[in-house]
Amino acid sequence: MSAQQTLDDVLRRVQGEFNEMPGLRLTLPQAQRLWGLDRAACDSLLGALVDAKFLWRTRDGAFVRSDQVRASRM
Repeated sequence: MSAQQTLDDVLRRVQGEFNEMPGLRLTLPQAQRLWGLDRAACDSLLGALVDAKFLWRTRDGAFVRSDQVRASRM
């Protein structure tokens, strides 16, 4: 994350990417590369989105939109 990016900006970008691509499935290293974040910042951001029930962490450690998990279980 650059000095010009705020955490809110990155959060909106991450949510936007998952909303634009409903089937998006990313591991922590993939997310770090995609958004240019260090491991701690990326882990914290994705963890907050999991806590907010926006994302779900799969058994193999990938992150997907929570509504996609519910839809696949029906």
